[in-house]
Amino acid sequence: MKTASGFTFGLVLVGLLAASTLAAGIWRYGYVQALEQVAARGKADLALASDRLVTQLSRYRETAVLMADHPVLAALHNADGDRVAADALLLEVRDKTSALMVHYADRTGRVLAAAGGEAGADLQQAAYFRRALNGALGATHGSSAATGQRAYSFAAPSFDHSGRVQGVLIVVVDIENLEQDWRGAWPTVYFNDPDGRVFITNRSEMLGWQQIPGGMDRGVAGLASIDAVKAGGLEIWRQDLSPYIPDRALRLVQPLPVIGLVGESLVDVGPALRLAGLQAAAVGALCMFFGSVLLVVMARRRALASANVVLESRVRDRTRDLEDANTALRREVTEREEAEAALKRAQSDLVQAGKLSALGQMSAGISHELNQPLMAIRQFADNGLAFLDRGQPEVAGENLTRVSQMAARAARIIKNLRAFARNESEPMGKVNLGDVVDQAVELTHARLAADGIALEWQRPGQAIHVLGGEVRLAQVFVNLINNAADAMSGQKGGAGQGRIEIIATGGASPRVEVRDTGPGIADPERIFEPFYSTKEVGESEGMGLGLSISYGLVQSFGGQIRGANAPDGGAIFTVMLEAWRAEAAA
Repeated sequence: MKTASGFTFGLVLVGLLAASTLAAGIWRYGYVQALEQVAARGKADLALASDRLVTQLSRYRETAVLMADHPVLAALHNADGDRVAADALLLEVRDKTSALMVHYADRTGRVLAAAGGEAGADLQQAAYFRRALNGALGATHGSSAATGQRAYSFAAPSFDHSGRVQGVLIVVVDIENLEQDWRGAWPTVYFNDPDGRVFITNRSEMLGWQQIPGGMDRGVAGLASIDAVKAGGLEIWRQDLSPYIPDRALRLVQPLPVIGLVGESLVDVGPALRLAGLQAAAVGALCMFFGSVLLVVMARRRALASANVVLESRVRDRTRDLEDANTALRREVTEREEAEAALKRAQSDLVQAGKLSALGQMSAGISHELNQPLMAIRQFADNGLAFLDRGQPEVAGENLTRVSQMAARAARIIKNLRAFARNESEPMGKVNLGDVVDQAVELTHARLAADGIALEWQRPGQAIHVLGGEVRLAQVFVNLINNAADAMSGQKGGAGQGRIEIIATGGASPRVEVRDTGPGIADPERIFEPFYSTKEVGESEGMGLGLSISYGLVQSFGGQIRGANAPDGGAIFTVMLEAWRAEAAA
């Protein structure tokens, strides 16, 4: 008993250690995964803030470029220049764009017109001003010498008629005015200058801080320490920069070379910590629960060990019976697989048998169709010989031309029969729907003529290409035409009163409708079942497999076939196919 208790206590300790290890691993994995989601949202927010800042500054840059060559400003370089008009123009620009200052200077840096105050420093010594004198757009940021406010300045050159820079238009942007629109929004976002000093931010208490190794320099306020750690390839800051910035924050960086700044964002990782903690707690609770269940189960198993000894003999007997049953089941599965393979072979043979059956039904008419051109060939050949004997070669040539036409007709009939009868095994491809229907119409023409059934088919003016097999698709339409003819030949009133209409439409969903004036469909829900037929028992035509074969063929092309009764009588069969596209064939 003491040994069993010691074993149970050791097992509990091992289980607690394993559960703690697993929970720690789950916490680490969940924390990294949650950090990636936080980073994705933070990058999107930082990109949005960066794009907004660049867009706002671009508006002033474009203003400087567009206004630099204004005639009123260009006139200031001449004796007739009007300083009052130029000041008014720049004041209007400043009011409309909310710029801090706008002033226009000549090449020496002398201000010729200004609005909102003049530059408080020697412009000629400024790098952005000298860049404008070289014909390029100059830009700088910092504190305005005139007002002491944070500003971003653009200097656009003004060119005279000879292409030489004659002056510079300077637009000074009030950064604090830009910040008003997004201060306090998003996570903490700030933009550093090349020296690492915060120049623009949505947290005013961070203005002027400069990043240094291990923290940020607050100037007279001292230093703020930063403990940077890595988690899943991401940088986490533990800091006390501001009560409005999370103690633990994910640091994201995005350079902005267009404006010469670097955007950074501090995103709260608290949600990731909470999510990872919940996942680890859930896993730990599950481990504790299953561990408790395991202990109970083990206790019960020890209690049931003696009973299991008694049951082992019975289990052996049952196992033997199950093995016998399993052997019989495997044998039955093998037989079913063989039967399924035989069924597939039978289905393939059935498709070919359906075509041969249709050819058998049409054989008399086809023989008549071939006999006509053969008799005509003989007659025209005899006539041609007679006309040659009479010395009339022109008339004999006309007869020989008719002989060629009749031979071509017979060859076309034989070609269609050979194509229809062969066992097609090629993969699906590009098929002209008009050619397929033409082939089916020609194959059934003799049978319809013998039954006195009129067929209306007008080939579309534009080719309709679908995905399928030409021979198998022709068999579908031959089956539909023959079924319609069978229905109308057997209806009350006899032959000679039936009509079949075939309509083909293209577009994104090509389809062919076969309409007849027969008695309609008795049971539309069962017409595609194998061996379902409305013919009398003992009739020679068909076994109820034509529509079942057609249904399988159309489905193999990725299409559908439907049958319904027309409102004005008769049946309508619609064959919907997939339009040919190169990617569909692939």
